[in-house]
Amino acid sequence: MIGKILSIQDNIVTVKLAIDMNNQANLINLHAIFEEGNHKIVGEIIDMNQETAKIMIVGEFKEGVFVPGFNKKPSFRSQVRIINMEELSAILGSQNVKDASQIRFGVSNIYSNYQINVDINGFFSNHFAILGNTGSGKSFTVARLLQNVFTSSEYLPVNARILLFDAYGEYTQAFSKLHEISPMLNYKVYTTNTVYPEHEVLRIPLWLLGVDDLALLLNVTTPNQMPILEKTLKLVLVLKGTDEKVVAHKNDIIARAVVDILLSGDESSKIRDQVTAILTSFHTPQLNLESKISQPGYVRTLKQCLYVDKVGKMQDMEVVVDFMRQFIVEGLELPTPDGTIPYTLKDLEQALDFALISEGILRSNRVFDYANILSVRLHSLVNSSASEYFNYPEMVSKAEYIRRLMSTPDNKKCQIVNCNINYIDDRLAKTITKILSKMIFDVASTDPQRGSHPFHIIMEEAHRYVQKDLDVDILGYNIFERITKEGRKYGVLLGLITQRPSELSDTAISQCSNFVILRTLHPKDLDYIKNMVPNISSEVVSQLKTLQPGNCIAFGSAFKVPISMRIEKPNPEPLSNNANISKIWYSSQ
Repeated sequence: MIGKILSIQDNIVTVKLAIDMNNQANLINLHAIFEEGNHKIVGEIIDMNQETAKIMIVGEFKEGVFVPGFNKKPSFRSQVRIINMEELSAILGSQNVKDASQIRFGVSNIYSNYQINVDINGFFSNHFAILGNTGSGKSFTVARLLQNVFTSSEYLPVNARILLFDAYGEYTQAFSKLHEISPMLNYKVYTTNTVYPEHEVLRIPLWLLGVDDLALLLNVTTPNQMPILEKTLKLVLVLKGTDEKVVAHKNDIIARAVVDILLSGDESSKIRDQVTAILTSFHTPQLNLESKISQPGYVRTLKQCLYVDKVGKMQDMEVVVDFMRQFIVEGLELPTPDGTIPYTLKDLEQALDFALISEGILRSNRVFDYANILSVRLHSLVNSSASEYFNYPEMVSKAEYIRRLMSTPDNKKCQIVNCNINYIDDRLAKTITKILSKMIFDVASTDPQRGSHPFHIIMEEAHRYVQKDLDVDILGYNIFERITKEGRKYGVLLGLITQRPSELSDTAISQCSNFVILRTLHPKDLDYIKNMVPNISSEVVSQLKTLQPGNCIAFGSAFKVPISMRIEKPNPEPLSNNANISKIWYSSQ
């Protein structure tokens, strides 16, 4: 007995102490039991002085099983005592990892040397977030947690598929010993360093990109640009070929654009210049500036027929219109891309150029304003080093590409794959993370055995990529928000690691079921955590500012109560240490 109940207000019980606190160890944050007959209510001691203690109710035992929350409060005749080890095991978990259903997580800060073991399904079957300021131990926590997945028991998670987007290249060595645990376990690193690649360069088959992916790649900012991209993807399949049907498509597009200009009613000199510009850039063997136009008594080139006389008239305009109309084919259908025909960025650029003239970019300033920027961005990509990321060496399907992404060169399963995106700018990194995540979601959502091949996507510095951006306005969805809302049923789970939770998508963070929060100091982030994270109390938020590095408060579906714990150092450690300024500054070399 530690005392008797003085008052009960909301979920806080005030107890008059019957023990001498001068002879007691610190009882703050220990759990207490309010016992009356066979009924036990569990509380956490949150405040005390020499005479009284305040205990917050956190749950109750029902038929020997701890259940978070409570239906009724203790009565004044309840006996109040400190929790025993058997009861504690029912709340914090057993001390022994007996099978593959649990993993080691950390060590309790409250109960000396008490190992916190967590149900694997409770944690990894849901989206999770690891939050904390820089230097608080996020990278150590992520590395230790994933290392524990493979070392907690004698059973090996050989079918795990974890894709880690590594923002700084911190985790390159952290899982290098995976193969030493068992030959069945493999770790793979992709790099975005195309100049001095230490690992395989990350490449994405361009032909697997849909309209939405292309919109992300070219940073589409208005819905008006989407139809152009749709036509581009259809045209690229046509322009890849060389048969008569392909030439007919090209001629049809050119002829329609030229006829529209000829009949626009503009000045003849302007019409001549625009038609000349089109046929200079886009032409076929049958349709070009040197094409012969036969008229009774003479044969002239198309270029000659565009002559404008001294009074500003194009005398042969009707002749040119009639010539062009013979190349227009009504009902000519463009094929829908299905990812079965490979093409390059150069092919895509040519297709975009044809799509733009088809949309009338050369005859409309309004179209030019919103469409030309796509051409500029694609041209920049084609001629930049970033084009290497879309230079895939051979034809693959989407499902086969994902399989290879998660396999060794000799086709063995990789349980962890690290995509080191440290060498590209934030915009391209954001695009690549979205494209790959969408591919994974597409493959998983069309798998006949739904949810049978779970996939975990873990994002370091998630606030850079999982943002409140324009995707919903342009595409109708944000892929990360879609994954957090729909991914669980398909086995696609998201892990968000960030130092700035207030910059994350509200939808994404609100769908997370488990939270591991390290030291957090920024008032805006603390307020955001308090408002956005489900089931977090003010008491927990107040503790976040004083946590030591490597210590966290974990709560959610995998934890029956919020748990303050210490995360053990990973081995090997991620490369997340600060620069040793004193050693560097005062080095003799």
